[in-house]
Amino acid sequence: MAQIFLAAIVMALMAVAQGAPSASAQPCPDIGVAFARGTSEPAGVGAVGQAFVDSVRAQAFPRTVGVHGVNYPASSDFFSPGFTQNVATGARDVLDHVRGVVSVCPQTQMIVGGYSQGAMVSAFATSDVFPAGLPPGAAPTPLPPEIADHVAAVVLFGRPNGPALVKYGVPALGASPTYAAKLLELCAPGDSVCAGDPAVPADSAAHGQYAVNGMVGSAAAFAVSRIPAALPPPPPLP
Repeated sequence: MAQIFLAAIVMALMAVAQGAPSASAQPCPDIGVAFARGTSEPAGVGAVGQAFVDSVRAQAFPRTVGVHGVNYPASSDFFSPGFTQNVATGARDVLDHVRGVVSVCPQTQMIVGGYSQGAMVSAFATSDVFPAGLPPGAAPTPLPPEIADHVAAVVLFGRPNGPALVKYGVPALGASPTYAAKLLELCAPGDSVCAGDPAVPADSAAHGQYAVNGMVGSAAAFAVSRIPAALPPPPPLP
């Protein structure tokens, strides 16, 4: 589905550039989901992302939902000097995708999400804090307010916290004021990756259960609740 969503945007951009009728492009979705997969998952949205998207589709029906799997390495080489750059690359892809969608589909409401390492990627994309040690110009540029307004919700599953941040070599994050009211973070009981407290009893399976522990449904309900039931009509063409 990520390929379909991207193809629609590319076709629309080509139509504008070539002066072709806009009807030749795929219609813009009512809702767009940009989701960053977890460590070592294959390209796409990953298992948690797919379960989340499926729940959004079910709860938002009959509105249409486009999907973008964030393009970044999702590397398990946490101690590589380039690991922080990989996370920044993912954050940049999130922001570039939102900009691209809004430029072509101004009525589309965006949901940004991520799981585990991917949650950290999407957290960076919506934070005022970026990792130290990035080369000049490597940190992604935050969205201007007029584009950030199109992001209806930010949903993060199992975002690394506390001792886990040492493993990833990145700072603790907080959402910028722009996204604070739109943010939902979920940490399963016993998930030591996101608990942030080494005294919390760890459940080795908890971090891998977000697709089936019911939290994707709760997250989808939160995200869909922030999207208008009926989107306003687009402005008339000049």
